[in-house]
Amino acid sequence: MSGEPLVTRPRSPMRIEDYGLLGDTRTAALVAADGGIDWLCVPRFDGEPLFGRLVGGSEAGTFRVGPAGPVTAVERRYRQHSATLETTWTVGSGRLSLTEGMVAEVGGRLLPGTLLVRRLSAEGAPVAAVIEFDPRLGVRHRRPRVDQRSWALVCQWGSLAVSLRCSPELTVEPGRPTTITVTPDRPVTLVMAVADREPLVHIEPEAAWALLGEDEERWREWTAGIDESLPFREHVVRSLLTMRLLTYSPSRSPVAAPTTSLPEDPGGVRNWDYRYVWPRDASISVSAFLSVGKADEARGFLAWLLHASRLQRPRLPALLTLHGRHVPAERELPGWPGYLDSAPVRMGNGAAGQHQLDGYGWVIDAAWAFAQAGHRLYSETWRAVRGFADVVARCWPEPDAGIWEVREPAHHVHSKLMGWLALDRALRIAETHPLPDRQRRRWRTARDAIAAEVRTRGFDPEMVSYVRSYGSEDLDAALLALPLLDMDDIDSPRVRGTIDAIRARLSAGGPLLYRYPPGRDGFPGSEAAFLPCSFWLVQALARTGRHREAVELFEAMVGYGTPLGLYAEELDPATGAHLGNYPQTLTHAALVQAALAIRDAPRP
Repeated sequence: MSGEPLVTRPRSPMRIEDYGLLGDTRTAALVAADGGIDWLCVPRFDGEPLFGRLVGGSEAGTFRVGPAGPVTAVERRYRQHSATLETTWTVGSGRLSLTEGMVAEVGGRLLPGTLLVRRLSAEGAPVAAVIEFDPRLGVRHRRPRVDQRSWALVCQWGSLAVSLRCSPELTVEPGRPTTITVTPDRPVTLVMAVADREPLVHIEPEAAWALLGEDEERWREWTAGIDESLPFREHVVRSLLTMRLLTYSPSRSPVAAPTTSLPEDPGGVRNWDYRYVWPRDASISVSAFLSVGKADEARGFLAWLLHASRLQRPRLPALLTLHGRHVPAERELPGWPGYLDSAPVRMGNGAAGQHQLDGYGWVIDAAWAFAQAGHRLYSETWRAVRGFADVVARCWPEPDAGIWEVREPAHHVHSKLMGWLALDRALRIAETHPLPDRQRRRWRTARDAIAAEVRTRGFDPEMVSYVRSYGSEDLDAALLALPLLDMDDIDSPRVRGTIDAIRARLSAGGPLLYRYPPGRDGFPGSEAAFLPCSFWLVQALARTGRHREAVELFEAMVGYGTPLGLYAEELDPATGAHLGNYPQTLTHAALVQAALAIRDAPRP
C-alpha cells in the first residue's frame, strides 16, 4: 500500500477533556479525539517534548492517525481494565477504528525503552485515513535528520533516535500528511520506537502488536487483585490504572501530571510544570495503593524517597525530579503560544525551594500506613522518618508556603495540622520501632503544643470553623483532612462546623469546591473549582457518618470525569471544562480514597 501526500486544513484546538492517556510507566502521550498525539516527552515524563503541539502550536509537532474526511460520530473507550485505547469514527458507510497503546513491560527483553503501537482497522467499507508524523524535538522544535530506509523511517537528533515502521509498508515523510485507504480485510499497523543513548531496536509491526496484547493482559492481572466489593469499583480501577501509568517505573516515583502549562485560567498566566514528584501528592497515592493491597507501589516509593532525599535530609524537599534530583529553575519558553494562548509556557518549577510543612505529615502518614499494614520499615527508612519528625518538632512554629504554594509565607492552619499528623504518626510507628525516650518526649511535647495553638489561633468561634491561616477569615478546603487526623473527635462541633462551613462558603456550585476564596493567592486571573477538594469532602462526610451525603456527592463527581474516566486538576464551574495539567495524579488518588472512605463508613 502506498501513501499519497495530502494538504490538510489546520486542526481546531481540542478541549483538554478530549484527550486520552497512553503510557508505559516511563513517559506518557496525550492523544486527541481526532487521533493526534499532541504531547509526548522522551525518554521520560520530564524529558524533551517530541510532539508538543498541545502547548507549542503547530510548529511543535504531532503524530496524527485518523480519518482523512469528516466524521459523523466518535466513540472512545479503554479496553476493559487495561491501558489500551480504542477510538472509532463513523465515516460515511464505514467505521474506522484506532487501537493504540504503549508497551510497559520491556525488562529482560531486547526492546526499545519506548514502544508505541497504533493500528487502524475498517468495518463496513474502505475508509480514507491520514497519517501525519511530524516529530520536533525540544524547546526549539528541532527537525530531525531523516534516514528513509527500506524497512523503516529513522529520525535522529544526536544521541536520540526515533523509528517508524508500518505494515503494510508505507512511505511516510516527516511533516507531510499522507493519505491511505484502510480496507476491512487489511488493517494498518504503525510502530514507533525511541532510543536514547542506546541502540535503536527495530520491532516488526505484527510482533509489536502481539507485545501490546501481552501488556494488556498484564494490566488485567494487575487489576484483578483489587477488591471486587469496592463501591464504584470501575471508577476506582480506572483511577488506579491512571496513577500506575503515571508512576515512573525505574524509581517508583509518581509524577504529579505528565504535562506542563495546561492553564488553570485559559488565556492567563497560571501555567505550571507538573512533570515532577511532589512527596505530598506521591504519599497520598501510596496510601491509596496500600488501601487496595498494592504494597509494592508503597514499598518502592518509600525506597525511592529514602534515596532521593538523602542530600537534603533531614529537610524534605517540596518536589524532586524523577531521579530524586533538584528540580530545574523555572523558565519561560519564548515563542511557545501555550494552550488557547495561555502564555507563558514554563519548564522547571519555582516552588522547589519552598518550605512546605504539610509535606512531612503526608509522608510520615504514608510510612505509618505501610507499617500498619504489617510491613516493618527498614532501619534506614525509619532513621529518615525520625529525621523528618525532628524537623517538624523544631520548625512547626515557623510560617510556610502551605499546600497551595503561595509566594508569601504564612501560618497556614492546614500546615500546622499536618505537622501534628507527622508527629502523631511518627509516635505511632515508634510503638513497634526503636526510639530513644528523649526523642519520644520531644515529639509528644511538640505535637501537643501544635494542637493547643491551632485550637486557639486557628479557629474562628463565630464561623465555628478552622480558618486558612492565623488571623484570617478565609477558609481552606484542605482543612477537610481534619476528620482523618484524629486530633479532634470526629463528632466534635469543630470538625463538623469546619466541614459545613467549607461546603457552604467555598462552594463552586453543585458538588464543586474552590480550594480557597478565588483571587486570594497573589496571582492575577481567576480560580476554578479544584477537583481533589470535592473528593476530600466525600471522605470527610463518610468519616463523620454522613454516608448518604458522601455517596450522593461521589455520584455527582464522577459525572464530571471525561468519557475515558480521566480528571484534570481543576474544572470550570460554568462550562464543565477541565483545566490545569492533565491527567492529575492527586485528583485520581483523592477519588480512590473517597471510594474507600465510603466503603469503610458507618452506615445509618
